[in-house]
Amino acid sequence: MFEAMLFLHVLGAVGMGFYVVLPFMIGRASNLAGLGQGGLADGLVSANRIAQYFLILQLLTGGYMISQADYKLVWMIIILVLFLAIAALGGIITKPLKRVVSSIEEGKSATAHISKARVMSFIILLLYVVILYFMKFPIFADH
Repeated sequence: MFEAMLFLHVLGAVGMGFYVVLPFMIGRASNLAGLGQGGLADGLVSANRIAQYFLILQLLTGGYMISQADYKLVWMIIILVLFLAIAALGGIITKPLKRVVSSIEEGKSATAHISKARVMSFIILLLYVVILYFMKFPIFADH
C-alpha cells in the first residue's frame, strides 16, 4: 500500500510542477496582444484548477505516508504550513488571472493584474522549491 501511495504522491508532485512554469508563462503574457493575454490567462486559470486537484492528491497521500513513519513534529508542521501556503496562494492567484480576462474583454489594460499574478506565482514557486527540499531531506525522530 505504501508504494502505491508513494507513486500517487510523486504523480501529484509532477502535477504541481505547473507552479514551476507558471511565473514564466505569466511573464509571457505582457509580450502578447490583448486577446492573446486573455487567452493565456484563461488557459492558466484552467491549468491552475487542475494543479489544485493535484494538491488534494498530495494532501491525501502525504497524510497517509506521514502516518506510516516517525517524523519529527517540527518537520510535519513545516510541511503543513508550506502546503497550506501553496494551496492558499494557488487559489488566490485565480482572481487576478480572471481579471486579466475580464479586463481584456472590457478593452482595459491588464498590466496591473498580470503583475500581481506574476508576483504571487514567484512566491508559489519559492514555496514549492522549499517544500521539495524538505521532502527530499525529511527530519526523522531520534530513537
